[in-house]
Order: sequence, then structure tokens, then C-alpha cells
Amino acid sequence: MTTVSELPSPLTLLPRAQAGDEHAMNHLLTAITPYVARICRSITHDDGADATQEALLAVYRGLGSLREPAAFYGWVRSVTVREAIRTARRYGAESCCSEVDSQEETNPLDAVHISDVLERLSQAHRQVLTLRAYGLSEEEMAEVLALPVGTVRSRLFRARRRFQKAWQPSAA
Repeated sequence: MTTVSELPSPLTLLPRAQAGDEHAMNHLLTAITPYVARICRSITHDDGADATQEALLAVYRGLGSLREPAAFYGWVRSVTVREAIRTARRYGAESCCSEVDSQEETNPLDAVHISDVLERLSQAHRQVLTLRAYGLSEEEMAEVLALPVGTVRSRLFRARRRFQKAWQPSAA
């Protein structure tokens, strides 16, 4: 059995996969699965596996439309983000934001993990922060989320504020 580390480079497999070579397509999808899964989990959390499957299917279906092999990973990222957001919308509209607890007994020496802070944010706020972390501009986020740029900017502003507030609970 071939492991992911033994597979040829995705960019090597790309032309063969686009030409219809099923083995190359399987190896290509296997090679990008960890990358796709990581993006999906960061956007959808609990629905990451479903989003990963949808994204890989979209990559499989759309691979023939990719004209520039050097743009492969950027294209996969765009397809994956779009599918992850669709999955998140389909499976749970928007989770209500669980307000950040301001506990008086909070120990300032306790380590706060980024994922814990993100979990306390609404799905909409997690999405914009995650998309920004993946390097998308406000315009790209607006396109992916099917929102006006102004809405993305305000969500990003509010998400950053909520994140800061949650990250430093002692600051009121």
C-alpha cells in the first residue's frame, strides 16, 4: 500500500489527472486531502468531514477547468473554502454566539488556546477570521461568503474585537 509521503507531487500528477488518468486522480486527491481537511475543519468544525468530502468532489469535478498548474493550490483553497462555507450553512445556519464569560475567579496564569477562543465566537465571526488567516482579502471573502464587502468588513472588525475580548478576559 502506498502512503501519502510516497506519492508523486500533486503538480506532477495534475496533467495526468486532467487527462483522465484515474490512478493519477486518486493519488492527487489523496495527496491534497490533509490540506483540504485542515481548511474545512477550521471553517466548519464539527462538519469538517462532510465539508472535506464536498470539497474533494468539487475539486474532482472542476479539475478540468484549471488552466494554470502553478495556481493549483490557490484554486484548491478557493474551491475548499467555498464548499466549507456551503456545508456550514447547510448544516447549521449560524450558531448563536456563546457570550464570553467574564469570571472573577479566572486565573491569569491559565493558558488560553486560540481554538478555545474561536469556539466561543459565532460561526460568522469564526469564518471571517479563518478566511483572513488563509490570506483572503475582504473582497475575496465577500465573494466566497456571497456578502457585500461592507458586511465582511464589519464582521471582521467585530470578530477581531470579540476575539481580543475573549483572549484577554481580565481586560474589561
